[in-house]
Order: sequence, then C-alpha cells, then structure tokens
Amino acid sequence: MAKYRKLGRTSSQRKALLRSQVTALIENGKIVTTEARAKEVKKMAEKLITLAVKEKDNFETVKVSAKVPKKDAEGKRVKEVVDGKKVTVYETVEKEIKKDLPSRLHARKQMDKVLYTVTEVPTAAAGKKKNTKTVDLTNKLFDEIAPKYAGRQGGYTRIVKIGLRKGDAAMEVLLELV
Repeated sequence: MAKYRKLGRTSSQRKALLRSQVTALIENGKIVTTEARAKEVKKMAEKLITLAVKEKDNFETVKVSAKVPKKDAEGKRVKEVVDGKKVTVYETVEKEIKKDLPSRLHARKQMDKVLYTVTEVPTAAAGKKKNTKTVDLTNKLFDEIAPKYAGRQGGYTRIVKIGLRKGDAAMEVLLELV
C-alpha cells in the first residue's frame, strides 16, 4: 500500500503542486480542488499548523538599537555639510523585536521549505512593481492561525464536497481551515 497519492505526476511536479496549494490554503483560508489533491494538501497543512501551535509562544522579546538615517517631511534623507562634504545624519532608534528560540527557528525553517513566498499586489497598483509587498506566511501561521487553534487537538481543516467537475467528472471539494 502506498504512503501517498501520486496524482499522475512526476515527483517534482507533485511536490510543486502540493506546495502551491498549501501556500494558497494558508494565504486565503480555503481552496477548491479535487478530492485526491485535497487529502494530500490536508496532510501537509495540518502538519504545518501543528508545528506552529507547538512553537507559537517559543520566543523572547529583545530591545535593539539601530542607526537609522534621519528623514525630513518629504521622506528624503537629511544631509549636513562636514568638511566640505555632504554627510547623511543618523539617529539611534530603539525597537523591540521577537527573537525565536532554537526550536521555533527550526520550525520556521521547516515551514519555509514547504511554503512559497507570496507577493501581494494592491488593486490600485495592479501591474506596477512599486507598491508590492511580500507576505510572510510563517509569521501568519505563528501569529494568526496558531492562536486560533491553540486549544484544538488536530483537525484544523475541513473537506466539503462540491460536486463533479464538468470536464472530467472528477469530484471537486472545498478545503478550508476550520
């Protein structure tokens, strides 16, 4: 008996397909796919969420000071003349950051192996690269999804049958986070 479904694809294609569907599920909260794919995606997604739930509180906050260039009202760097040269003026800023402990860092790296990077484009700036930003799905798993499922022992996803697909009569399902 096989440990996983082959989905009629080579191993590299299958891994890419499943990674993209898991990424879409984590990003959007639900996806529509075939039943066989959904069952495989469900396995991967549940493992990632379990990892996030276990490691969600495993960090320490650290105060960090950094030199940041001073900016004027227009957002341009402030410069002053020193010995006949223009030099950027810097100011020190203190910031609190979350520092992952080793086990959480390892979990983050395992998640990054599975999840693709997602670029979010605002509708107003469609077609332009300027206002795009990358979404960190591992942070979304730790900060939004894991606290939601903290008291739950597995079963983070649900498969709802939609019906047969018109082209090939494959059973389509809705895979969603509970």
